[in-house]
Amino acid sequence: MSRTDRATDEAAVEAANTAFYEAMETGDFESLSALWLDDGATPITCVHPGWPVLTGRGEVLRSYALIMANTEYIQFFLTDLRISLAGDTALVTCTENILSGGPAEDGAELGPLVGQLVVATNVFRRTPAGWRIWSHHASPVLGDTEETGGPEDGPEASNPPA
Repeated sequence: MSRTDRATDEAAVEAANTAFYEAMETGDFESLSALWLDDGATPITCVHPGWPVLTGRGEVLRSYALIMANTEYIQFFLTDLRISLAGDTALVTCTENILSGGPAEDGAELGPLVGQLVVATNVFRRTPAGWRIWSHHASPVLGDTEETGGPEDGPEASNPPA
């Protein structure tokens, strides 16, 4: 693959990834649905933070319909975005800095806003219609690793010697 082809593919994958988050922000279920792989043979998968693995278009798209129906406001600020290409498959990793709000209370215009930090992996496949999401996996970031004994601290950080 030439450097130009690689750059073109990376730009197209990044555009598809951005469109995914924009569809969530605007509550555009039709656009979001069209971004998911639908080849009739390959099951799609999704893991939302704290949820079990969802498999198949029905389960995955139903989860997004529920999220959209119960979220008054959501905005994603993506950081640490990395794209890796391998033929017709692309892997995108990023940090989702999420600001969201639920239904308003007591006549307010918007419910309380909540911030959340999530790391995500989005797997895309090239199709004749462009890059489509094959799998989305998002996991919450659980706080400061220095206090919680993260992986860089080694096994003794979480299992002190007796």
